[in-house]
Amino acid sequence: MPAAIDDHAFTHYLCIGCPLGCRLEVEEGTEHDIIEIRGFACQKGKEFAEREHTDPRRMLATTVGIEGARWPRLPVKTRTEIPKDLVLDLCRSLREVTARAPVRLGEVVVANALDTGVDIVATRDMPEA
Repeated sequence: MPAAIDDHAFTHYLCIGCPLGCRLEVEEGTEHDIIEIRGFACQKGKEFAEREHTDPRRMLATTVGIEGARWPRLPVKTRTEIPKDLVLDLCRSLREVTARAPVRLGEVVVANALDTGVDIVATRDMPEA
């Protein structure tokens, strides 16, 4: 939960935009507008803080079931980032997915997952058993 001083909220993040790992502070006004971003050593840090504060997104890497293959699970990932608040819902929905071998690296396993416009793709070839 963000700290508040004089109707301004302060939220802290650890930047993962570059190896420096800057400790960022975002000051937010009463209208949820960003007043100031502090603590960044490069432009990536400032952009990271703004994006993380307004629209946090994550990549997801997991597995789905597969039939007719040598192994029972197929490693998959999101093609691009999805909204952070949808990660658990996506994990739950992928429990119900079963692919069929053969599958090629990069092949779409689930198109438009959770209506996000983001595809779930295979991260390895999985030949038939």
